[in-house]
Amino acid sequence: MDGLKMERRASVERKTKETDIKLTLNLDGSGESRVSTGIGFFDHMLKSFSRHGLFDLEIEIKGDLEVDCHHTVEDAGIVLGTAIRQALGDKEGIVRFGSCILPMDETLVLCALDLGGRPYLKWKADFSAERLGTLETETIREFFYALTYSAGMNLHVKQLEEGNTHHLCEAIFKAFGRALGAAVQRDERITGVLSTKGEL
Repeated sequence: MDGLKMERRASVERKTKETDIKLTLNLDGSGESRVSTGIGFFDHMLKSFSRHGLFDLEIEIKGDLEVDCHHTVEDAGIVLGTAIRQALGDKEGIVRFGSCILPMDETLVLCALDLGGRPYLKWKADFSAERLGTLETETIREFFYALTYSAGMNLHVKQLEEGNTHHLCEAIFKAFGRALGAAVQRDERITGVLSTKGEL
């Protein structure tokens, strides 16, 4: 049991010709973050994820933003997903599933996920604006696609009510943080992993 009380942390570095990323994640944090991606609105979204999931997150990215923001956003998803998987370790004692229906003004978003090890993204969200600051909104789905496959996560994101693109995007990141925060919680009643197969 003492091992279950230890903070679950991971540090991941990834360097390619397109991006140089350093990330540290603590699943048992308090929502503190230091984020620098070079894309202001993306920084805001990652900080919202951290705060509402109560994860401590540090991330620094140097990307080829002179091309566009695609590589930076997609690779951030790869690295964050990897950190989530590593921080979870053997997944013993975790609740495994998490969901959240989150409103932001006129928008409403459903986010549900399973940390069972089988990656899948089901996405239904339409952004009316092509950009939020310098963030290209079509890259948001790419971020979550990369994250789910790196983490081994089944993730459903569904827009229930349409509206302002800023509100919709922020609702997605906050709902994801809340759902993941619920899924990684440990329950002392769970022996081993929460699966009839005996492994995740």
